[in-house]
Amino acid sequence: MSDHGEHGRHSLRAELPAEVVPTPPDGAGEPVPPARNGETGRQRLVRGLWPPRVTRAQLIVALLLFGLGFGLAVQVASNSDGDSALRGARQEDLVRILDELDDRTQRLEDEKQGLEKQRDELENSSDQAEEARKQTIEKERQLGVLAGTVAAQGPGITMSIQDPEGAVEADMLLDAIQELRAAGAEAIQVNGVRVVAGTYLTDASDAVSVDGNQIDAPYRFKVIGKPQDLEPALNIPGGVVQTLEKEQATATVERSSKIIVDALRAAERPDYARSSSR
Repeated sequence: MSDHGEHGRHSLRAELPAEVVPTPPDGAGEPVPPARNGETGRQRLVRGLWPPRVTRAQLIVALLLFGLGFGLAVQVASNSDGDSALRGARQEDLVRILDELDDRTQRLEDEKQGLEKQRDELENSSDQAEEARKQTIEKERQLGVLAGTVAAQGPGITMSIQDPEGAVEADMLLDAIQELRAAGAEAIQVNGVRVVAGTYLTDASDAVSVDGNQIDAPYRFKVIGKPQDLEPALNIPGGVVQTLEKEQATATVERSSKIIVDALRAAERPDYARSSSR
């Protein structure tokens, strides 16, 4: 009987299954820890969740989310502080702030207008200086033409005097120069010699000397001026052309739209005369 009972207990013990530890599905994390003696299901659940097991990727994501949230919180707080500062200000403070802004705006506008005025003055000054420089250059050129120190070109006439008998004298050529000047001649050249205000003519043994330079017939004049005034001045009755014809000389006058006077005189510094301008 005892053997039979012992055998029955062994059979019953063999039929009881061993403790089974549940295995979570793939990717579900750590398995649930086996139960301990006298441990309830709730205690087993708490023991499985704590301490938490955090992966590296989860930690990085958590840090990024924390930083983003912190930045947003700071920005909102700063905006809230500014708005709250104005929102909580008294009416007198708000009026003072507006007055200060208006004053600053007015100062900036005044400064802008002042700078614009200075710019306009500088531009006008530059324009005036440039215009003065141009006028000075033009005046210098005009004086150079009159003084014979620069070449000139323009409309005018050419006159050629043939003197086969050698009867033409210095005073005849001087009369021609005076008539041309009176008719508005601006530049005159005779046989390569520039005629200026101080030019003098003399007779020199069957020839004529202009400012000490001997010239021979035929005498060729290049004259710049208004052709409609220059030519009639030489052909008036009893004028230059008729006087030369009486001496068996001939004078031919031709108009031209472009006469070049390129004979030059060296610029001379006066010995005594000085400019009176200060």
